[in-house]
Amino acid sequence: MSLHAAPRRVARRLLIMVAGLWLVGAASAAEPTEAQRTAFKQAYAAAQQGGDGWRTAASGLQDYPLYPYLEAASLTHDIRQIQRPQVEDYLKRYPALLTASDLRRDFLTELARRQDWDNFLAMYQPGLGDALTCNALQAQLSKGAQLDFDRDIAALWSKPKLPSACDPVLSAAHDQGLLTEARLWDRIDRAADAVQPGTINAIAGWLPADQTESARRIASALSDPGAAVVAANQWPDSPRNRQAATLALERLARRQSVTADVAWQKLQGRFAFTPDQRNRVMYALALFHATDYDADALSRLIALPASVQTDTSREWRVRAALAQQDWNAVLAAIDAMPATQQQDGEWRWFRARALAATNRAAESQRVLTGLATEPTFFGFLAADRMNAPYGICQTDLKGNAQRERALLANQGLLRAFELYAVGLPKQARREWTQALDGADADTLKQAVDLAYRRGWYDRAVFTFNTGDALRYYEQRFPLASQDGLVPQAEQAGIDPSWAYAILRAESAWMADARSGADARGLMQLLPSTAELVAKRNGVTWTGGDSLYDPITNIILGTRYLAQMAGRFNGAPWLASAAYNAGPGKVDQWLEARSSLPPDLFIATIPFKETREYVARVMSFAVIYDWRQHGNAVTLSQRLTPIGQTYTLPDSRSERKLVTCPVVAPPAPAQAGSAAPASSMAPPAAASSSGTH
Repeated sequence: MSLHAAPRRVARRLLIMVAGLWLVGAASAAEPTEAQRTAFKQAYAAAQQGGDGWRTAASGLQDYPLYPYLEAASLTHDIRQIQRPQVEDYLKRYPALLTASDLRRDFLTELARRQDWDNFLAMYQPGLGDALTCNALQAQLSKGAQLDFDRDIAALWSKPKLPSACDPVLSAAHDQGLLTEARLWDRIDRAADAVQPGTINAIAGWLPADQTESARRIASALSDPGAAVVAANQWPDSPRNRQAATLALERLARRQSVTADVAWQKLQGRFAFTPDQRNRVMYALALFHATDYDADALSRLIALPASVQTDTSREWRVRAALAQQDWNAVLAAIDAMPATQQQDGEWRWFRARALAATNRAAESQRVLTGLATEPTFFGFLAADRMNAPYGICQTDLKGNAQRERALLANQGLLRAFELYAVGLPKQARREWTQALDGADADTLKQAVDLAYRRGWYDRAVFTFNTGDALRYYEQRFPLASQDGLVPQAEQAGIDPSWAYAILRAESAWMADARSGADARGLMQLLPSTAELVAKRNGVTWTGGDSLYDPITNIILGTRYLAQMAGRFNGAPWLASAAYNAGPGKVDQWLEARSSLPPDLFIATIPFKETREYVARVMSFAVIYDWRQHGNAVTLSQRLTPIGQTYTLPDSRSERKLVTCPVVAPPAPAQAGSAAPASSMAPPAAASSSGTH
């Protein structure tokens, strides 16, 4: 039988409908009480310890929407002791709940650990992830089944990285002669494209003996390009060794462009590189010399053949020209871009700047006139240059009583709201996603409105992320007074609008956000940084998990922002860059380019993430200022020249009127996208810098 048939979407939706009818009469059920929520929290804490002790604390909660979460938590804790009948009983009672699918997945993983393949196969369902897919294949192998490559292995084989559960299956496929030389090299090439040297090393030994070393050289080029380019001086010239050398040079150029240049001079005479390989190396060298702002960076980018150039190389041609303040070169670089790329707000702004600097004022004004209506970083800069009001078009979110009643009858959505209310936001987001799967735009708007009124602000950020929905500014830029941001920012001596902007850009209002570098909470602080800030400011420190408390996070986050601002003459734009990339990096950039005006300095920040972060935060600060006061301190006042002391906004600060242009352009995504455009985005996706 096939182990890879996808579950039928219709069947899944039917199960969701069944789940929506789970509680009889729930459509008219009253809002859960605080007493029920308190009892649930106590019972849930007990359930997470396993056993049946939770049942006493849960007495009277049988009709509470989250009651199934209690038993699931207990069973999950006891997963190594429970047996199939207990799990199947739960699945039968709650067939479509997320807790049931989670329990099935966890129990299947446990059965695989036990190597209880009979019960595993009896409970297995396709579509539960690569690890369980491989466990299912291992179960079949245990019964003497033969693998079929196209049916069983092909989908897995196409992935550059697989979980360790797949190792026995791949070994069996190899032993059965299914992993031919062509297939092995196909996977190696995929792994190389995805920068997965571990995958290459794991299968290199299955190649013929005379090819194993070539594969390992490709892996070495990915993991240690510096060592690889040195070793390449001794490699024989062969197609696979040329591939490894090309990869090593490309990777080394990212880290050490000058060293890569020297290595290229040696290796290009040793290997008969193909034209494509030569172009790839020349492209990498030109691009990363540009990110280092070397003296010949601009000429290298101009010299690249047209067939090799990309949007990225053309963009860096502009940045290299901006770093030199060569305005004619800026215009030439922008003119070399495709028309669609030229329409980006950043390049329209710098075209206008370059036109003005080359005595073409009328043309500059025409560019600025269109840009000044847009609610973005560069739109606000253009409005300041034109002495025009900011163009922000707000749309009010109108409720619909009938649609609201229908939504409140959706048990999945009620579970989502209740999970959020009891402090389980990760589970709440999952229930939200399932409950609104396939919902139309009007239903989503109503659901976001319900979430917003409950203080669940991140739903608007993730849902209203395109088109006209970007104009729901009240929901997308909430003013959450209950977290104390305004008084804490004022006590720290920073502008509350800027603090709001940092929070919004960092976490999109997800209090449980956690980055891959372990930055946590609304303002994404590393525990180590937070501990130092707490000591410095006399704040009680109770450990890293305290950063998930919004009040604690904001107290420490605003103090750290003040610390960063103090390091850079109070300038919020430089402090924002330091908050994202680290103050040491900003010091390096200042040492190299401190003579540039703020807009050019931001444009020449080498890190794409930090460039976009600073622009996003500063535009958000304008929007939050307008949200609080009905007008806004100008963006230009916030971008103090390097070395000049920033003055906090006060009653004497110039404030800009905000109007909606008569012909309103679509709200650009940059004005509102601070987080991934998916309501399923995990907390870790909210911030990737982890430097603070």
